[in-house]
Amino acid sequence: MFDKFHDECGVFGILDHKDAANLVYLGLYALQHRGQESAGIAAADGEHNRIVVEKEMGYVADVFTPDRMKRLPGETAIGHVRYSTAGGSMLCNAQPIVASTNKGPIALAHNGNLVNGGELRARLEDEGAIFNSISDTEVVVHLIARSKEKDVEKAFVEALSHCRGAYSILLLTPTRIFAARDPYGFRPLVLGRLEGSVAVSSETCAFDLIGADTIREVKAGEVVAIEKSGVRTVHQFAGEREARCIFEHVYFARPDSVIFGNNVAEVRQRFGAQLAKEHPVDADVVVPVPDSGVFAALGYARESGIPFQFGLVRNHYVGRTFIEPEQGIRNFGVKVKLNPVRELVAGRRVVLIDDSIVRGTTSKKIVRMLKQYGAKEVHMRISSPPTNGPCYYGIDTPQRRDLIASSHSIEQIREYIEADSLGYLSEDGMLEAVRNEDDPRKLYCTACFTGRYPVKHADEAEPELAASAT
Repeated sequence: MFDKFHDECGVFGILDHKDAANLVYLGLYALQHRGQESAGIAAADGEHNRIVVEKEMGYVADVFTPDRMKRLPGETAIGHVRYSTAGGSMLCNAQPIVASTNKGPIALAHNGNLVNGGELRARLEDEGAIFNSISDTEVVVHLIARSKEKDVEKAFVEALSHCRGAYSILLLTPTRIFAARDPYGFRPLVLGRLEGSVAVSSETCAFDLIGADTIREVKAGEVVAIEKSGVRTVHQFAGEREARCIFEHVYFARPDSVIFGNNVAEVRQRFGAQLAKEHPVDADVVVPVPDSGVFAALGYARESGIPFQFGLVRNHYVGRTFIEPEQGIRNFGVKVKLNPVRELVAGRRVVLIDDSIVRGTTSKKIVRMLKQYGAKEVHMRISSPPTNGPCYYGIDTPQRRDLIASSHSIEQIREYIEADSLGYLSEDGMLEAVRNEDDPRKLYCTACFTGRYPVKHADEAEPELAASAT
């Protein structure tokens, strides 16, 4: 319903805690924004050398009933929330994936996308492998199972050595959790501690919920073993450079998380402040598109001196689908989720702040709606550069031809969305806002804005995006 890029999943795990499954449930609850199609938890029963999984389509709170939670034994567990790409919204693709192998039972949960996943899958199928899903996470399962290494730790490292692309992945055995991040560090993955137990999560906001302390990030290219004795680095893959996904800061991550060493809310406020410097405008009120535009709007308002107002109110209780009335209502889809506060926008020149414009359809409806409610002018400001390329590293994005910025100038986009003016944050301004000690151009992936892809993907000429790992 909203014209946005979508991150495709989140992972969480904890070792050696009597309430492991319940804590993973809470961790996934905090990560629900990273995926709403399916949810799953795999729990390890080390005493009986088995792994039990419960997973289903739907939200975390709906999937994990009390009866289901009772069926998850042991003191170690991992979990996964998933947002599928087109055609991939099926239970067979839900994670974690559990398998019995000659190295013992294992379960995998993965955030990312292997750019050579199709190539690896074809090779494995030629060798007789049978797949139960279209998820490239299952490719990793087969690579582990077929490894000649008898120890699961060495088999996991060998399997990852064949994988190219983005992965932040958890591997559960009856007694340990392994966590790995690809050599480019596309997707976040952090370690935490709760009392004497070690946890691992896509974002730190999950640690806040369960009362855990953040230890550190899993390094780009690092494979760690989480054991009762602590955290041990198993292997360190070398990478040409880091390529952290800048869109984690722009939109995906929760604002209360710390991602790549930066608090997300603070970065977004710096985006907004820089946007105000680059694209000032005479206006009466700054209004965010909730929720993703809120912190950038705060930064814009503070820098510009223009008052901030919640001129759009979001309905947080909209499900994944809704029934449209037979008689057409203008802008119905957007109005279900957003409604202007007439008294705050009528007769005023509005600076409308959003994180991105993808196809432009939603932005157009919001601008129209504000003007229908009496806004004198609507000046659109975007806290990232124009998105003109798809992502191949674990984000559900349209094809290039469906991205309005790939074929339209900024003035043409302004005309299409019917705004009085339009300004995007520059790439330099965006990278300056993350404020890392090293050169951010060497640390972040900005391919969806620049077309500079750090890892060559399978089909660089208008690919049809297949369902990815998550």
